[in-house]
Amino acid sequence: MTRVSSQIPRCESHEHYPDSYLRAILNSIKSIAMIGVSADATRPSHFAMKYLQARGYQIYPINPVTPAREILGRTVYPNLEELPCQVDMVDIFRNSKAAGPLTNEAIEHRARVVWMQLGVINFEAAQRAERRGLHVVMNRCPKIEYARLRGELSWFGINSRTLSSQWQPIKSLN
Repeated sequence: MTRVSSQIPRCESHEHYPDSYLRAILNSIKSIAMIGVSADATRPSHFAMKYLQARGYQIYPINPVTPAREILGRTVYPNLEELPCQVDMVDIFRNSKAAGPLTNEAIEHRARVVWMQLGVINFEAAQRAERRGLHVVMNRCPKIEYARLRGELSWFGINSRTLSSQWQPIKSLN
C-alpha cells in the first residue's frame, strides 16, 4: 500500500487548507479511527461519528476509558494497536498535547491521514507525520468539512426551512 494517495495534493501550510485538499482527503478515505469518541450522545465526537457513519465511512471508536463496549454499534478499542485492521485516517478528539503521541501511533499504524479536531493544533506532530508521508489537517472537523463541501448543511438547521434569513411577518395575537 502506498502511504500517500496520488490524488491528494500536498498542502503547503497549516494556516489555510484549500478545499481541493480537504475534498481529496474525504474522497479518498473509507475508514476512520476516532480517538477520544464518546458514548455520550450529547458530545460532539459522538455526533461526528454518527454523521460520518451515515455518509458511508467505516468508523472505529478508540477510547481507553469509556465503560461502553460499543458506540453506535461499533466495538470500542482501547488504542490503535489493538485495532484488528488498518484504517485510512486517524481523527484525534483529544487535546493538542495528547495529539503528539497519538500522531506517533498513527504513523506506526500506517494511516494515510492524521486529522486533528477543532482546537487541536500540534505543529511538531504534523511535521513528524508529513516527514513520514502522511497528510495532516489540524483545527478542523471532518464532519463540518464534509457538510460544507457537499452542501449538506441541513444537519445544522440550514436548508431545512426551519432557519431562514427572510423576515417573517409577525402573526397577530387576535
